[in-house]
Amino acid sequence: MKLRIKKSTTFVSLCLSALAVLGLSTFLVFSTNNVEAQGEGSRLITVHDRGAETVFVTSKETLKEALVDHGYALDEKDAVEPSLDEKLVAPDYQVNIYRARPVTIVDGPTRQKIVTPYQSAERIVKDAGIELFAEDETRLSRSTDFVSDGAGLQLTIDRATLFVADLYGKKTELRTQATTVAGMLKEKGITLSESDRVSLPLETSISQGMELRIWREGKQTVTVEEELNFETEKVEDADRTVGYKAVQTPGQKGTQSVTYEVYVENGAEVKRVKLQSVVLVPAVKQVEVVGIKSNYSSSLQEWLLALRTCETGGRYNANTGNGYYGAYQFMVGTWNSIAPKAGLPHLVGVRPDMASPAEQDAMVVKNAKLSKGGLATQHPGCYKKLGLSAFPPE
Repeated sequence: MKLRIKKSTTFVSLCLSALAVLGLSTFLVFSTNNVEAQGEGSRLITVHDRGAETVFVTSKETLKEALVDHGYALDEKDAVEPSLDEKLVAPDYQVNIYRARPVTIVDGPTRQKIVTPYQSAERIVKDAGIELFAEDETRLSRSTDFVSDGAGLQLTIDRATLFVADLYGKKTELRTQATTVAGMLKEKGITLSESDRVSLPLETSISQGMELRIWREGKQTVTVEEELNFETEKVEDADRTVGYKAVQTPGQKGTQSVTYEVYVENGAEVKRVKLQSVVLVPAVKQVEVVGIKSNYSSSLQEWLLALRTCETGGRYNANTGNGYYGAYQFMVGTWNSIAPKAGLPHLVGVRPDMASPAEQDAMVVKNAKLSKGGLATQHPGCYKKLGLSAFPPE
């Protein structure tokens, strides 16, 4: 009995060994045949198309050539990954073919049919050139209207409601799928504090284009970004006449973060106190070149002639009824205060246009000398226009 068991065991072992050798030989033959079939310069292509998988070997240079050579018919709307123009350089490729199919897009009252290979709602909408917002909802389903749409898919877009929200002083356009103000607040993650107020009741229905305001009563702190104006530096150029100005370096406004303490009563801001400011982007100083060379400065008579010609056309008896009189357009009050200082007290009470030309000349010279800015403050228009020196030539 023992001898027979031993012989049976030996026989089984020999059989198993033979089978193992046979399997290894078969594997080696299969592998050798596969390598020989692929050959040098050939590529192994695995195609996934409509749930089926096909494997073949090709020596074509591009994926398109390989698929056509193997009998694949492709519609121009079909999508292939990798691209059909892909150069075949790797030893093997996994290829996905997405077949185009009709999709009916229902967007509110608009209904359109497209042919697309894409599977997701986002890609289908993009392929159709339709703008989709984050709050809009989509759903894909089989078309139920076979007469109109055929055996395709239907993509329905549920548009969110657009409204204007003033949130604590900042207006913005928002979209929501909620039907009430309360639902919208929950959807947007807005939690109202005891001091917060809403301009509409929470049960109010959300409607297209509606305006909603949320504010906080009492004292609160807000931080906003504001423009920061630039400074202007003037560079005087003695070779340029008065009135000349050229920007050498354009100024640029900066930005600053400003924190305020704001007081709100019944939704209206009644007081704002600045607490601090931090410069975010520094302003760039503007540099301007201005002329300081004076015209008509070589002769007092030339200076006077230019001034009165500019003011009144040189007419000493000018009286247009505007409250200014004479060649240099004096006001009566100024005239009366200057007369004693000019050594001409007898002119007090005399209307400027009634004085002699010499007296008017003397008065305008004295007035310019007594003024800190000369003509720049007393006759600024003609000073800038003509480039006159601020003070009369000696």
